[in-house]
Amino acid sequence: MASTGTAHQLHADRSGSAALRVAAIAVAALLGSLALLAHGGIDAARTAADTARADTLDVLGAVLAVCSTAPLLVWRRSPFGVLAATVAASVLLVGLGYPFDLMFGPTAALYLLAAGRDQATRWTWAASTAVAGLFTAYAVTTSVVHGAVPVVGLLHNGLAWALAWFAGERTRLRHEHIVDLSQRAERTERDAERERRLAAAEERARIARDLHDSAGHAISVIAVRAGAARLRHAQDPDRSLRALEVIEDLARQTVDEIDHMVATLREDNPGGDVVEAPPGLASLDTLIARHTGTGLAVTVDTIGVPRTLAGAADRAAYRILQEALTNASRHGAGSAGLNLAFGDAALELIVTNPVRPNGVPRTGGGHGLIGMHERATLLGGSLDTERANGAFRVRATIPYAGHRP
Repeated sequence: MASTGTAHQLHADRSGSAALRVAAIAVAALLGSLALLAHGGIDAARTAADTARADTLDVLGAVLAVCSTAPLLVWRRSPFGVLAATVAASVLLVGLGYPFDLMFGPTAALYLLAAGRDQATRWTWAASTAVAGLFTAYAVTTSVVHGAVPVVGLLHNGLAWALAWFAGERTRLRHEHIVDLSQRAERTERDAERERRLAAAEERARIARDLHDSAGHAISVIAVRAGAARLRHAQDPDRSLRALEVIEDLARQTVDEIDHMVATLREDNPGGDVVEAPPGLASLDTLIARHTGTGLAVTVDTIGVPRTLAGAADRAAYRILQEALTNASRHGAGSAGLNLAFGDAALELIVTNPVRPNGVPRTGGGHGLIGMHERATLLGGSLDTERANGAFRVRATIPYAGHRP
């Protein structure tokens, strides 16, 4: 029965340490065998009466004792072969009349055989029969030498083999458990690393969308302000100058925001995976002030007790409001009403603005409306738009927790 993967890995955290353990087992078995031969066996009085070689240790006995234990050093190559070799040497010792009524070498070989099996090496009836046959050979030889069945000797060896088998099985199971835990830990570490990379990629994609929204919003405001300054320059130069100043400030702020967001996307960014959250509802006053500065009259109505939103929900609410107000500035008639309703489980946002009488309805929706709808639905909310009675309305519902209920 050849050794397999687990046999080669027994106590294999350090191969040198495993070899030293096996060497220690072999030396202990040899010393025990030599002491047993020198003492005359376990039952020295009975052995002296039945065996001519009692209480003697000659060169031949020492050599056979070595042969019954030395194969343990190469047990990895063939555990069952080592067991057979040690039993053969032990049987020869008994057959020659030596008081060898406890087989230390075969007992250690049986322990290594049991401990060295892996899950792919099942214990079969053939293996059991072979082990039983080896034990029977020793028992028969001992009985022939002594002229009777040595009950005490057989009991001692049977108990020693049973304990060796049990200890080997426990060692094997413990080793397999350690290997399984190690593999699980490695898989967990790989999964965690993969999740971290996916989270970083998703965050970068989210930042890219925020960059698109922020830049689009700023460009729209700049376009509106520049158009107003151009149309009113002749009638009100001072107001045109103020509009240009607002455009300049907004352009600088947008450049800074773009620089910050792009920096977080770079692989060599010292911050690495630490990404600062984009603005949320806490920046709503600043957002409204920007649009008010462009000439858009914005009214805000809050219903219910304001509640704290999760990070993703907070960002989504801000970006939806930002896009809706940008659309109101670009396509509306100069005003917008903003309603924030804090419900039990979700925040409802409604932005309503009058449209120009001769305005062309936006049938395609545009990328801005598509982006708003995506932000809301990804968080388990909803978004719908409606144009009726001379007004355009955007209505969004966003769960506070920022995930699907």
